[in-house]
Amino acid sequence: MGACTDCRRFWAQHRAGGIDAGEIDQIAGRLAPSIGTCGVMGTASTMACLIEVLGLSLPFSATVPANLADRLRIAEATGRRAAEMAVSGAPKPCDLITAASVHNAMVVLQAIGGSTNGLIHLVAIAGRAGVPIELRTFDQLSRRVPVLLNIKPSGAHYMEDFHYAGGMPALLRQLAPHLDAGVPVVGGGTLADVIAEAEEIPTQDVIRPLASPLSAEGAIAVLYGNLAPDSAVIKQSAASPHLMRHTGRAVVFDSIEDLTRRIDSPDLDVRAEDVLVLRNAGPKGAPGMPEAGYLPIPVKLARQGVRDMVRISDARMSGTAFGTVVLHIAPEAAVGGPLAIVRNGDRILLDVEARQLNLLVDAAEIESRLAFWKAAPPRRQKPLRGYAKLFEDSVLQANQGCDFDFLLDEGQDT
Repeated sequence: MGACTDCRRFWAQHRAGGIDAGEIDQIAGRLAPSIGTCGVMGTASTMACLIEVLGLSLPFSATVPANLADRLRIAEATGRRAAEMAVSGAPKPCDLITAASVHNAMVVLQAIGGSTNGLIHLVAIAGRAGVPIELRTFDQLSRRVPVLLNIKPSGAHYMEDFHYAGGMPALLRQLAPHLDAGVPVVGGGTLADVIAEAEEIPTQDVIRPLASPLSAEGAIAVLYGNLAPDSAVIKQSAASPHLMRHTGRAVVFDSIEDLTRRIDSPDLDVRAEDVLVLRNAGPKGAPGMPEAGYLPIPVKLARQGVRDMVRISDARMSGTAFGTVVLHIAPEAAVGGPLAIVRNGDRILLDVEARQLNLLVDAAEIESRLAFWKAAPPRRQKPLRGYAKLFEDSVLQANQGCDFDFLLDEGQDT
């Protein structure tokens, strides 16, 4: 089993009454059998893969299990290379983080079934290097680049299996038609040199060929509409096909605390076809944009056998999570984005194929609601100094990477 994808599936069964306390305790004891990060394509694994394709780490760094001798060998090789770079002064990060390498990273993010968090981090990394990412371009890649990696939560295997199947070099070989292989890498040479050394593992089913992908489209779709003027995202590779075009009633939670209090109430007016809405959980609203977007199925529906619902929010979710979950809605509710004026009972349309997320309310009514909207009083004293004040004053929205506005590159030497 792998934390936390299997954990989430079994915990949902436990909430629904299908697994008792003794069995869930036994499952918990087997989810993390060793050191290291989650054994599925969560955010840590996603970022390790993106760092490797960006050329910022040595080959196989992304996939080696923490307890293998290969991990020590890569650590030693990394130390040697770091010492060489300290003496020579090159390459610098800006030599490696370029428009071409960022394009490669976007391709890989789509192909590995990567975490939606990976997109926020990649936008921020690229922004520091002065490389803008257009989310519509990223979405266009999702139409052309399929999911090739058969790893949970999108597939069936684990990161350990990915490593034994040849790791990132073997995956990059399959993706070569979509990559700029001429980009430099930190170990010397180019990405083409890394691909040339890739192993061929003929019996594996973890890395699919382009001709036989796990999913025909990439992992992450970018949505727009009157609920997400600046964008929202959905990990379509881990969503339920029958909910990819869905209209339902909004059931609104005004904060994470409100969600916690009411989600399992027997009095909650909710049906399986409804759309669960969480707001004020974004960068400024929470604050800090926590991984709260994976709203649990209300317990009374879980006990009826409901396994997935459309859920939307301005929060994030763990890369290990799955389901028809729309995230990163921008602008967020706390700054007056349209999510702020959704009411219980409003109809919401999700259409992933059309890349739409819309509140089915007359435009004039939406304008009227927004005109009368007022920010909720702060739940805590506004920070006056330090990191918290920097965050309050300068944090950007999800579509801009949630970085500080004053750290975006303006042409300085990085």
